Amino acid sequence: MLILALETSCDETAAAILEFDQEKKTFQVLSNIISSQISLHSPWGGVVPMLAAREHSKNIFPVIEQALTASQKKLKEINLLAVTQGPGLIPALLLGVNALKTLAYFLDLPLLGVQHIEGHICANLINQKNSGCLNCFPFPRLALVVSGGHTQLILEKEPRKYQIIGETLDDAAGEAFDKVAKLLDLGYPGGPIVSYKASQGEKILNKEKFSLKKLLTFPRPMLKSPNLNFSFSGLKTSVLYFYQKIKKDNLSKKELERWKKLICYEFQEAVVEVLTEKTLSAIQRYQPQTFFLAGGVAANQKLREVLQKKLIEKYPQINFSLPQTALCGDNAAMIGVAGLYQYSLLKKESRVNLFKNWKTLSPDANLKLEKC
Repeated sequence: MLILALETSCDETAAAILEFDQEKKTFQVLSNIISSQISLHSPWGGVVPMLAAREHSKNIFPVIEQALTASQKKLKEINLLAVTQGPGLIPALLLGVNALKTLAYFLDLPLLGVQHIEGHICANLINQKNSGCLNCFPFPRLALVVSGGHTQLILEKEPRKYQIIGETLDDAAGEAFDKVAKLLDLGYPGGPIVSYKASQGEKILNKEKFSLKKLLTFPRPMLKSPNLNFSFSGLKTSVLYFYQKIKKDNLSKKELERWKKLICYEFQEAVVEVLTEKTLSAIQRYQPQTFFLAGGVAANQKLREVLQKKLIEKYPQINFSLPQTALCGDNAAMIGVAGLYQYSLLKKESRVNLFKNWKTLSPDANLKLEKC
């Protein structure tokens, strides 16, 4: 079976072709094409929904064609379609959903709507050889999803039975990274820039061998709270106040740049510590057999290293999975795997109903994981 997947939830237009063995429940990613819009949105310091939608309208079918060419498959060979249904920007989602509804109608193909966060979680099922299986990781599974729009701890006790056991009460972690980058005039997208500056700050500390705590310590919001929720708005505000304070000291450009690196380091340390400790608390409380890290911030090297080290130390028995760095951001391969995961659990009569989705499937900017 061949599946064509499309992702247009935000500012990446992505298409992928996957081959699925229904008996073994194994798959192979044959192609995964991503058209980025970073250069378009950078001058605005963030994604402009209507600009993103305009670019999607230009890119969707060329990207699908590239995915087919790279996989050496033809459109007439496709057996199943999958598209991101939500959450996301509604103008962007509309274009993706309508594009695949059109293909579903003209090709008489079944169409699946995929929940975007489930896609990020399923990126963990894709191994380094771009293949994988749907049932290789035992249940219950715990996922820490960290992205620009979401910071959640999600428990999956059995296949596709999701329970959100912790989430941010305000800013998502990725959103906080972007806002801190904007506060420090570092550019867009903020996450990779702040992470890079943080690594430079760490080098300064290692070279000069001094304790930053005497000069700068940001709060670890809700670190000791009895629940598993997060909050990053106060941390972002602490960065703002400290930066405003040092700017009044009329520092040289070189001194200000040095402080930016140290601020990024301490900010990242605070975020990573909170995410790690909350994850360890969730593991202790729910005793999962598998842990997944997912979402755009899953590409953060510091977070990956600290989580892996802590889990190996405290819970060596757990199946620990990190997605490929290239698959942490929005992509269609993860949507394809999530689509196959959903399809593999459907009964025969439910699969027949997928042929009606060309006229009934609607995008949902606030699509909940628990209801997908």
